[in-house]
Amino acid sequence: MTDALRQTADADAPATDLFSKFDPLIAQREALLATGVKDPFSLVMEKVLSPTRAICNGRETILLGTYNYMGMTFDPDVIAAGHEALDEFGSGTTGSRVLNGTYVGHKAVEEALKDFYAMDHAMVFSTGYQANLGIISTIAGKGDYVVLDIDSHASIYDGCKMGDAEIVPFRHNDIGALEKRLARIPEGAGKLVVLEGVYSMLGDVAPLKEMVAVSKAAGAMVLVDEAHSMGFIGPNGRGVAEDQGIIDEVDFIIGTFSKSVGTVGGFCVSNHPKFEILRLVCRPYVFTASLPPSVVATAATSIRKLMHVPEKRAHLWENSKRLHAGLKGLGFQLGTDVPQSAIIAVLMPDLEKGAAMWEALLAEGLYVNLARPPATPANMTLLRCSLCAAHSDEEVGQILRMFENAGKATGVIG
Repeated sequence: MTDALRQTADADAPATDLFSKFDPLIAQREALLATGVKDPFSLVMEKVLSPTRAICNGRETILLGTYNYMGMTFDPDVIAAGHEALDEFGSGTTGSRVLNGTYVGHKAVEEALKDFYAMDHAMVFSTGYQANLGIISTIAGKGDYVVLDIDSHASIYDGCKMGDAEIVPFRHNDIGALEKRLARIPEGAGKLVVLEGVYSMLGDVAPLKEMVAVSKAAGAMVLVDEAHSMGFIGPNGRGVAEDQGIIDEVDFIIGTFSKSVGTVGGFCVSNHPKFEILRLVCRPYVFTASLPPSVVATAATSIRKLMHVPEKRAHLWENSKRLHAGLKGLGFQLGTDVPQSAIIAVLMPDLEKGAAMWEALLAEGLYVNLARPPATPANMTLLRCSLCAAHSDEEVGQILRMFENAGKATGVIG
């Protein structure tokens, strides 16, 4: 074939539709919307009134799906710190941390993290996702093994793929399965065990004490993601590792500012003596613009305040216990037998019923998260509720009444 004919043939070849892989999901979404239900993944909050209330679809709505566990988003000191930094340092850094992107505020928030966790090193990322992506991909590379809970967050899996490490999943929260997986790894290979303190879909807590012991016995390093426990769980709010008495045995703790801290960003804290070299070799840190000055100022202020709020943690536990017991009493199926965190998952029969229930709750004036496969374990559809320390007793009572009304209207409960 001549070059001219080859060029003609190439020009006539049909283009590959790179979106075709999404056709099943597109069809599922269209079928769901065809039932008349609103799109549960495109809600717009027109105005946020407080940590627990916003204007949605023109009406005041109770927020029960924001991860704002400690209610810090409207704390006066936090907001004032953000205003001051915005005025003094401008709106952004326009550079990465290793170039022009390190301001005094970035060092201040890292100092706050070191004080909060009583650890030697802290490294701040632009998001929690990037913290997992960066740390995991940098310390576990080709030829190393990452042993992780099968229900791990997407950022953990993505960090493994980016680093090209061998991924070894084990059954959720199964200590024996973890031990067996570790025993099969070749002797002398680098091993990193990645766990989460609280798993975000069902709100269940990991048996970290036993899992860390098994991991250390096998010669593995341990990373724990405490995104959903920081600020709330543990005597000082340091998370499940602290609560179970093994925080000093964990090599790395990953966290986020977008939950209890009430802003955006991610971090890793550690006592490893070589930790600081990561600032020069961690690609998601080196090649990403740093957080704006106003963001790190709000984060540092929030973190330091979270060191002294035992009454807020106690109230959040009371909210969790009351909501869990109330929903269980109404006949809803929940993700855990007892409340284990600030997350309460209400299981739905299927996506259609879940979407109908979500819309009915929104009509009642309550916002929750509709979660579906593949983000959920075991192909579950669920309504994920995340409580806030700022939810009043009255609001928790309102929430239970709203669930009862919506559940009966949709047939989810009798």
